[in-house]
Amino acid sequence: MSAVVIRRATAPDAAATADVYLRSFTVALPTVVRPRSDEEVRTYIRDVVVPSRETWVAVAEEQIVGLMVLADDLLSQLYLAPDWRGRGLGDRFVALAKERSPRGLSLWTFQVNKPAHRFYERHGFVETERTDGSGNEEREPDVRYVWTP
Repeated sequence: MSAVVIRRATAPDAAATADVYLRSFTVALPTVVRPRSDEEVRTYIRDVVVPSRETWVAVAEEQIVGLMVLADDLLSQLYLAPDWRGRGLGDRFVALAKERSPRGLSLWTFQVNKPAHRFYERHGFVETERTDGSGNEEREPDVRYVWTP
């Protein structure tokens, strides 16, 4: 595996970051209906996420292959390019998130995303709540996980 650098996202990263998000979501969550078009997602990542959120990217061979967004103690997004899953990159992102939020973290993931449940549970996150999805824009039942050091 080539060396992967994790660093803060910058404005020029926005398009490639959006591409990773869109490809990952499509592969990992094929049954979840996205409420925004690809173009709306690209615009949101370019105009909101990268400039105003704590956005991190993983870069391998000059290509963005993963992204993570933190909002205080909320791990709000963690997406990997499909061919980069299972290579330890998610582990590195979670370690960074824990380092950035040493008092604890929470996150939401969809109930249908069983691989994510296993991944976060392996990293010490505990399920604390399930919803019917009425509180998220996808209207998809979800699960809240919490990590407490």
